[in-house]
Amino acid sequence: GTMPHAMILVFGDTVEAALAFDRHMPPDLPRIVLVDTFKDEAEESLRVAAALGDKLYGVRLDTPQERGRVTADLVKEVRARLDLAGYTHVKILVSGGLTPERIRYFKESGAPVDSFAVGSYVAGARPIDFTGDLKEIDGRPTAKRGRIPGITPNPRLRRVPLYEQEARR
Repeated sequence: GTMPHAMILVFGDTVEAALAFDRHMPPDLPRIVLVDTFKDEAEESLRVAAALGDKLYGVRLDTPQERGRVTADLVKEVRARLDLAGYTHVKILVSGGLTPERIRYFKESGAPVDSFAVGSYVAGARPIDFTGDLKEIDGRPTAKRGRIPGITPNPRLRRVPLYEQEARR
């Protein structure tokens, strides 16, 4: 029931992406909205909660390392702001490079995390840790918070022709 950064980047607004997700997903699928793409996590959590109301199951914090990662203090702030605004039903999920040590840190800090989304740590294969960030949409530079907008030059990559150009040949 969660959405990727790419979806939010394409929509250009977390609330708009959340509303589209809500419109097109089955009603019984929990609505978990990623809230760190463009703005402050607490602010985005409140915007999304106001838009979805009781339909919002939870918010997912996945702040990149470049922005300081998800911290226990951030989780506590988001929980306090949601509670003060009357959204006590909204769960807080944490993701992003979680290990047993990171989970222990949250537990020992008393951070009110409802769920941990662990990915690469539990994979059976040796993970290749990378992100597939959107950096440009229709020629317009864009990026989630913590990343530099626009295409990043890389001499190891080569441009792949668009499908339409290939089809015309």
